[in-house]
Amino acid sequence: MAYGPKVMEHFTQPRNVGEMKDADGVGKFSNDVDGDIVVISIKVKDEIITDIKFQVFGCAAAIASSSVFTEMVKGKRIEEALKVTKESISEALDSLPPEKVDCSVLAPDALREAVGDYRNRQGRGFNTTYEVPHPKS
Repeated sequence: MAYGPKVMEHFTQPRNVGEMKDADGVGKFSNDVDGDIVVISIKVKDEIITDIKFQVFGCAAAIASSSVFTEMVKGKRIEEALKVTKESISEALDSLPPEKVDCSVLAPDALREAVGDYRNRQGRGFNTTYEVPHPKS
């Protein structure tokens, strides 16, 4: 399986990678098929994601897709960030191999978990105004 130049760039030089010790919300999502795990940490101010970090245990596609995803949502309002789809991440990477889209593009699901954690920490629970159904894969 050959990866394109954008996938390789984000794999070898991932953006926003690491641990955020003072996160406002943390979410974890895993793929039971191949074992990839993504952890997303967010800082939020006035419903805007001001900072985002990720950690991945997984393949090149999982690392690259998480990296590009963080770039796509950083600085956006929560409700806008929750609308980013696996397909839009694949397009931003100039297309992932089709067999990798579902199994390695886990960051949007981890973000949903992080937003839920953020809302719970705020004592609000997950605000259904912002809840977006999981897109069909």
